Amino acid sequence: MLESSLVMVTIILVVNIVYVSLLTGRMIFTLKGKKYIAASIGIFEITVYVVGLGLVLDNLGEIQNVIAYALGFGIGVIVGMKIEEKLAIGYITVNVISSNPDIPFTRKLRAKGYGVTSWYAYGMDGDRLALQVLTPRRYELMLYEAIKEIDPKAFIIAYEPRQIHGGFWVKKVKGSRLQREEEKVQSE
Repeated sequence: MLESSLVMVTIILVVNIVYVSLLTGRMIFTLKGKKYIAASIGIFEITVYVVGLGLVLDNLGEIQNVIAYALGFGIGVIVGMKIEEKLAIGYITVNVISSNPDIPFTRKLRAKGYGVTSWYAYGMDGDRLALQVLTPRRYELMLYEAIKEIDPKAFIIAYEPRQIHGGFWVKKVKGSRLQREEEKVQSE
């Protein structure tokens, strides 16, 4: 009896981890405008959801099943977020403000393969160099390291753009120089 109860709890836990991970993935693809991928994931997601919920509802008197379902949901959120971090779909826009406008920031970032738009700005304490950098999300951490290497005191703000049209990315990048830079970092 105890063995079958443990098996049921384990199944419910695993089913809900899978369900919530699929839910997270579907939401990410939906937000990124990948409707066919999101719909495909949704088919598996709802199938897993119905099976998991059915197992709990059929055995509602067993509190350990409800706890396993809730615990699986929480773990599934974490697993889904980890998967999303690994997929790193889309782009990130990073605004950088350097307190030293004499640093050859723009040239150094372009040499690493980043598309950079820069301009001189004036802040509370004087002249600044402002930059806007667009990069695939999978290179986000590498970009932060490059920025900190050039100017450890740089002010950084990052956000995800909703739409991209024209400019450096459409014409050129698609990651060629950035991929070589990533490979170089990984081999070190």
